[in-house]
Amino acid sequence: MTDAFYTASLSRTQGRSTWAIIFRHPKRTDPTTGKTGLRVRQSLKTDDEQEAAKLRDDMNVLLSSPHLWDLGARDQALVALDTRVVDIFYYKLEGSETNFLDLREAAIALPSAQSSEYRRALLVGTTGAGKTTLLRQIIGTDPARERFPSTSTAKTTVHETEIILSEGAYRAVVTFFPMEDVREHLKECASAAVLAVYRGEPESEQMRRLLTHVNQRFRFNYVLGNGPVKEVSDFDDEPEAGEPSENSDLLRHTDEVLAQALAALKDVTLRHSDGLRQELNATDEKDQRVIDELFEEELDNRIRDDEAFQQVVDALMDEIEERFALLAEGKLQKTKVGWPVSWMLETEDRDAFIRTLARFSSNYAPLFGTLLTPLVNGVRVAGPFKPTWTNDVPKLALLDGEGLGHTPRSMSTISTTLAKRIEMVDAVILVDNATQPMLAAPVAAMKELVSSGSAPKLIFAFTHFDQVEGDNLPTPAARVHHVLASAENVLASIGEDLGPFAERALRARLTSTRVFLSSIDAKLDETSADGQRTIKQIDKLLEIVDGIVSRPKPADSRPAYDRMNLVLAVERAAETFRNAWRPRLGLTVKQGFEKEHWTRIKALSRRLATGIGDEYDSLRPVADLKQQLQQRLYVLLQNPISWSGPEPSDDDKQHLYDAIAEELSRKLIELASRRVRTERLSEWRSAFDESGPRSTFRRAELIAGQIYDRAAPIPDVTPSPDRNAFLQEVAEATREAAEFIGAKLL
Repeated sequence: MTDAFYTASLSRTQGRSTWAIIFRHPKRTDPTTGKTGLRVRQSLKTDDEQEAAKLRDDMNVLLSSPHLWDLGARDQALVALDTRVVDIFYYKLEGSETNFLDLREAAIALPSAQSSEYRRALLVGTTGAGKTTLLRQIIGTDPARERFPSTSTAKTTVHETEIILSEGAYRAVVTFFPMEDVREHLKECASAAVLAVYRGEPESEQMRRLLTHVNQRFRFNYVLGNGPVKEVSDFDDEPEAGEPSENSDLLRHTDEVLAQALAALKDVTLRHSDGLRQELNATDEKDQRVIDELFEEELDNRIRDDEAFQQVVDALMDEIEERFALLAEGKLQKTKVGWPVSWMLETEDRDAFIRTLARFSSNYAPLFGTLLTPLVNGVRVAGPFKPTWTNDVPKLALLDGEGLGHTPRSMSTISTTLAKRIEMVDAVILVDNATQPMLAAPVAAMKELVSSGSAPKLIFAFTHFDQVEGDNLPTPAARVHHVLASAENVLASIGEDLGPFAERALRARLTSTRVFLSSIDAKLDETSADGQRTIKQIDKLLEIVDGIVSRPKPADSRPAYDRMNLVLAVERAAETFRNAWRPRLGLTVKQGFEKEHWTRIKALSRRLATGIGDEYDSLRPVADLKQQLQQRLYVLLQNPISWSGPEPSDDDKQHLYDAIAEELSRKLIELASRRVRTERLSEWRSAFDESGPRSTFRRAELIAGQIYDRAAPIPDVTPSPDRNAFLQEVAEATREAAEFIGAKLL
């Protein structure tokens, strides 16, 4: 009896001449199931059918030769088989993940204050507050003609943007999301379109769901266009006949692919939904809402195993790859299997530079169908950018990223990615809307900054200052006092939660490092009072950033802390973390917390199971645990039991507490990530794999009990290995952070 091996087949998307190969990989694990046999589809980069058949035969040789499956046999395989086949088979077997920050750093180094006169400044703020608009003013790009970086009242900046103001040529490096991440998000979009079909929603809504990911991070309509199905709205004027673009043929073909994709998804829906509905109606479940939830989840499970569904995703991936062929300028670097990793450009021509960058960062509707914006995870540029009213190029590196969110639900915890970026910069410019200051997002950012010891980096920039109006606000000074009055209750509340030194640090920053900006969405009028005032305020902002230097040397006396107090801090952090998640999982009811929809919980489990990330939209368990530990331990740091010498002044105490908190924050990110993510991988896979009746409840129980309860066990009078290990790890991180400055944990 012979062993059964996987075999490869060829495919070619309708309308495309290039052949692709499809096979199940005997050594690669499907991250969603934890089992080997991952479905792989990869372009062979050839139009010749005979050549493609030869490559398929080579792959079948590999698939039937177990002695060649290990990475160490790669050189042996290269002797007998085509390089393209070998590259496809051994791709990802190396196990190393691409560090995109390192890729950008190798192309264009990000200057630091330690080795130069440069300062790094990170802009953070609520979506729509104007942080990218402020960035435009600092780098002097024209808001009407150049439109770089892109702005909108909605979520616009979803990738990391790094701009270095420097003399010389204009340079850029762009890095792209991995192929696997893009494909997974496409699957989620296609699944959402299937549910829209089943619910009988209009074709325009089905197409919108296919092209726009639910959390708006991956807007594939930027890349593929809005599709052939047009929504009819009372708000739209009669369509105007536009000039045919140079990419009309490409978009026409893409529209055909999208129409075929939607038709195929309708067939998939019809094929699975009727039988599944009959199965569910035969159950004893009486609650129609439960039946609907079960139906939608089981439908999602079944369609993902359907080859027709996979072929839809294949076709859309092919269309996306075609967009990279439109890049005539610059140098594109690809993986061994042909997926773009990075793109670089250097030129003296500013207009050409910004025009070319638009393909990677624009949200300009007339360019939809040709943009690469959703595929980009980072852009770094360097060049002689400067404010329009000065001739001097500031020694500045500016970092911009995704907005913080509008609501308390979307902004209770900042992401681990943002926390790491705060760590690497000298200044954090918190951009807030002066007409509605100090709402959930900026307050959460302030709490993160102060509890991580980064309050000395904080600068407040209040935008829309020209719109602060009222009969009781006749002068700019009155408007300033009105805005600052909003901060009083917020600072007092933070002090109650995080201790007096938290309030003290934030109050000092608000008093000394703040600017008020008017009408920054247009070119500033140097002849108007508001324009002159805003120019002076931006100049003040740049002076504040430039003036941020290394922390003063702390006093000689060092604090000592009681380990018993640490136990209480860890107990409260773990309890708060777990109690906040149980109602979100639907396991308990608690005022102030809403049950998350099952699709969001499943999407979170998919990301943790597959390694795509440690969060889904506002669901951030790693960041939540890190935040709770960080904030409770920051309170602990303010309450030492003794000092090694004379008790320092409050200023010196602040410096010491911040130094310990900053070091501790770095350690807590690693600790939380390891305990919630790395050490619980199999449990996340089990949670994602749950299906059938009551699967959403079982998934929630598994996440709460097998993941969160074990990741953050509450210290108790009854010891256990899990509780002991967690407490010891937090204590060790705290001890090391304290000893970093000479303090002690007794």
